[in-house]
Amino acid sequence: MLALAGLPLFFLECSLGQFASLGPVSVWRILPLFQGVGITMVLITFFVTIYYNVIIAYSLYYMFASFQSELPWKTCSYWADENCSRLPIVTHCNVTITNEIIQVNKSWIDANNLTCINGSEIYQPGQLPSEQYWNKVALQRSSGMDETGEIVWYLALCLLLAWLIVGAALFKGIKSSGKVVYFTALFPYVVLLILLIRGATLEGASKGISYYIGAQSNFTKLQEAEVWKDAATQIFYSLSVAWGGLVALSSYNKFNNNCFSDAIVVCLTNCLTSVFAGFAIFSILGHMAHISGKEVSQVVKSGFDLAFIAYPEALAQLPGGPFWSILFFFMLLTLGLDSQFASIETITTTIQDLFPKVMKKMRIPITLGCCLVLFLLGLVCVTQAGIYWVHLIDHFCAGWGVLITAILEIIGIIWIYGGNRFIEDIEMMIGAKRCIFWLWWRICWFVVTPILLIAILVWSLVKFHRPDYAKIPYPDWAVALGWGMIIFCIIWIPIMAVIKIIQAKGNIFQRIVSCCRPASNWGPYLEKYRGERYKDMVDLKKETDHEIPTISGRGKPE
Repeated sequence: MLALAGLPLFFLECSLGQFASLGPVSVWRILPLFQGVGITMVLITFFVTIYYNVIIAYSLYYMFASFQSELPWKTCSYWADENCSRLPIVTHCNVTITNEIIQVNKSWIDANNLTCINGSEIYQPGQLPSEQYWNKVALQRSSGMDETGEIVWYLALCLLLAWLIVGAALFKGIKSSGKVVYFTALFPYVVLLILLIRGATLEGASKGISYYIGAQSNFTKLQEAEVWKDAATQIFYSLSVAWGGLVALSSYNKFNNNCFSDAIVVCLTNCLTSVFAGFAIFSILGHMAHISGKEVSQVVKSGFDLAFIAYPEALAQLPGGPFWSILFFFMLLTLGLDSQFASIETITTTIQDLFPKVMKKMRIPITLGCCLVLFLLGLVCVTQAGIYWVHLIDHFCAGWGVLITAILEIIGIIWIYGGNRFIEDIEMMIGAKRCIFWLWWRICWFVVTPILLIAILVWSLVKFHRPDYAKIPYPDWAVALGWGMIIFCIIWIPIMAVIKIIQAKGNIFQRIVSCCRPASNWGPYLEKYRGERYKDMVDLKKETDHEIPTISGRGKPE
């Protein structure tokens, strides 16, 4: 997935933003008909940013909760119920009453001071202390999305703190966040190395690593459409592809920066980091499986359950558990902040690009205003039903929405604007290359990547099933809301296409053709880089409101 979709799209977006020095909406001067794709990217980023800081808030809460002599989820404490146990729980068994053997509930047996017949016990898995702590204490989770409940005040405070950190880091834009990123990007490597060394010295670590590298893999999962959709989403999220963030951040690069080298280094580093992190995580999960007498597959969770149930449970069983827990959740905090910086930068860059005369000198108010609005919107995600909202937005917007924008982005730039033309633009920045250099990129951009993404999108839509969280299905209104969010995001694609066609001149065919050509102000931002190809480009500083080239009766731009 990385080689066939992630890397080609990363290089494409990195080149696009760097070439024009524009954000994810304004950069669609390259193809006015598709400007709605940029708006969709920003809206998806907006929705995801609402809940992503909630995950950072969870990390903050767990980090603060770890500052104790014993981790609060190490044992079944006052908040636990009768199902809290690391061992299977007896629910029913056989007893002898008046010379007759009957099967009864275990609680009835205990109440009547009776004894089960040996070997007749019926077991059910107990709930780990970390699982009950996550649901009953951290989230105070309600029974379903219909039951909103109250705002969990300590999560709301953690959410506020998370937004204060983001706002402070982005106070002066890319200059201030760039300095913070030196720490947030490098510190996780230190933590992962420490966790790997510690995990490798534990009994059972080899079981976890063996499971991780595929010795016990369930390859039938590859037949599930949801797995492929999640894989694509994860690649896009980790690389910031199809979210608009990569275009926004690349717009700050120097024009002649080697974006090809950047793409290769970043994608490979990202991939190797994920593999490295897997060894650190699964070595400790293997130890947990060893001491509990279970298979690794029985202790491994996915998604939120891995970060806030399985791994905290494993850390609680280590000597010096609080120290390792603080280290782990501080690492999650720094990783989350990295992603959040890019998301907020995407939103603020877009606002400034759309209203340059008014907004260019208002970066600080825009940044702080965005943080405030997103904090208020995120309060619904720290109610007792908050986790259901987080999962709902993640399921719809971060899945299909990103796939749709990625497909339209590559179709618009490579198939309509022209892949060869785009390659010429890239060569203006990194220098001319031989045909063999572009062979792989042409194969991916023109054929492999769009076909792969379309297949995953269609397959996942055909195999759609009602989402659920913790085996609790979402109500009809929540599913409708999820579809409503994604429709609201993508509806701007046809809306902006219609607006651009109406603004153009000529008959309907001429209007469509003109909207499929670059705007008159498309090209490098600085005049010294425009060369012969863009010598007639309208200066961005002197541009008029109308950006769409008109088509004369002879089919040539006027």
